[in-house]
Amino acid sequence: EARYEQAEAISLAFVTALQVLPPRQLAVLILRDVLGFHASEVAGMLDATVESVNGALKRARASLQRQQPSPAGREPPPAAGSPAEDALVAKFVRAYESADLDAVVALLTDDVFLSMPPMPFEWEGRDAVARFFPSIFGSGRRELVPTRANGQPAFGAYLRAHSGIRHGTGLFVLTLSGDRICAMTRFDNSVLPWFGLPRSLPSR
Repeated sequence: EARYEQAEAISLAFVTALQVLPPRQLAVLILRDVLGFHASEVAGMLDATVESVNGALKRARASLQRQQPSPAGREPPPAAGSPAEDALVAKFVRAYESADLDAVVALLTDDVFLSMPPMPFEWEGRDAVARFFPSIFGSGRRELVPTRANGQPAFGAYLRAHSGIRHGTGLFVLTLSGDRICAMTRFDNSVLPWFGLPRSLPSR
């Protein structure tokens, strides 16, 4: 189980890195933090100085840290797989799939934070997020397929086409605080296979 949770954390961090970091910072991050090479070894591989490698790693880590919502002052999340987590997640799924904006907003903390890497769009606060959601509640039937990312509840988001095929539109990762959602990260549909989800689902 510990190895599974570690893999989840690496998967989400790596997916985020792929979408938000410049190529050189991404290469340094993978070589140093994922593969474990020393700074001098990475410098030789990239024909760079140790100082530039260390600087690139520092900037990469800072960029990824900015993608994570600050937990300061928030209630801890319910335990993974607990009845409390299951109940909150079920409420979100029902609200999302029925396009019930009021029900979605009722599940959010006042300071909820929504981001959409790699796009530089961010919404902070319940009112701002409430203005965003109608843009994804378009025509068609929505469906969420559960998974987990970084130890947190996550969902592949799908939209049913006229043919009945459900096309993946993205991945939502929820950060929970008490009995509310304090942050949401929405990735594009290119990351779905990283979490064992297909780009599309057959009609049924």
